[in-house]
Amino acid sequence: MSGHVMRKCRGIVLPVLPVLLVLLAATTAARTQASFAGKMVTMYIGFGPGGGYDLWARVVARHIGAHLPGHPTVTPENLQGAGSFRAANFIYNVAPKDGTAMALIARDAVLGPLTGAVGAQFDATKFSWLGTPAIETNICIAYNTAAVKTFDDLTRTELVVGDNGPGTGTHSYPLALNAILGTKFKIVGGYPSSADVFLAMERGEVQGICESLDSVKNRRPDWIPNGTISVLFQGGIRPNPELKNVPFVVDLAQQPDDKQAIEFLYVGQGIGRPFVAPPGLPPDRLKMLRDAFSATLKDADFLAETAHYHLTLDPEDGEQLEALVNKAYATPKPVIDRIAKLIR
Repeated sequence: MSGHVMRKCRGIVLPVLPVLLVLLAATTAARTQASFAGKMVTMYIGFGPGGGYDLWARVVARHIGAHLPGHPTVTPENLQGAGSFRAANFIYNVAPKDGTAMALIARDAVLGPLTGAVGAQFDATKFSWLGTPAIETNICIAYNTAAVKTFDDLTRTELVVGDNGPGTGTHSYPLALNAILGTKFKIVGGYPSSADVFLAMERGEVQGICESLDSVKNRRPDWIPNGTISVLFQGGIRPNPELKNVPFVVDLAQQPDDKQAIEFLYVGQGIGRPFVAPPGLPPDRLKMLRDAFSATLKDADFLAETAHYHLTLDPEDGEQLEALVNKAYATPKPVIDRIAKLIR
């Protein structure tokens, strides 16, 4: 073929290529938009109705659909059991890997496989992490009818606390701290959510709980200001400035190895209220979900609703949660083994 003919062919072919690329991009975009259109997306909640996790999940579910392609309906569904291990196992092992299933699980459940917790059938490093609307501060509290008013009291006098099950701070923190700090928590299980424990405290069935500050403020906003409860100590990745005169649990430890163990115990507070999707999502689907989650946290209607419910925003995105989980899983084995033994 002569050079003249080849130049003519190139002149014909080259303009067609950009057109094909535009058509391909348009087709891909249309498929992406249609991928959620008319479909139901489910937000699985690892706890029963009424608690802090349930509230956060429902608020996010009401708004995240507006930021997903096709604007699907997002339906919340409580899948409580075993401190949210049931929901975590479902998302990891059963749920469809097409972006139509998300879950809110317990922050401390993330450590379950690492510590050998019974019922934790997932690898937390492989979840598709979407983000958290807030990192957390945990507080251990005593109702005003209890003899325990301070941390020092707790080292001398028994405090009966409610428990939402393995994988939660209501279970793990009292167990571990009894051994590490010499506290005298007596744990009573069987409560589906913190809301049930709050009612049990008011009925006199139990005397306290180790629970999120955010949950206490939301469900019983008058408890702290009115002195209905005593805040014995706080825990998290750092002291909360709202609790200026409340001891920070790491500072209560006397030995360096005890401090390191407590820091690992409370790493979940930095994970906050973690929203996850199944492992192995196609990259485009994971990006869609992460982008939608981030956009939701800036949505004016979402912000208005969180303000209405007195929910405090202190978010971390999916990439940050993924890095934090990987760091937790790199904790020295002797520290992990110690905590694992204590919280069983």
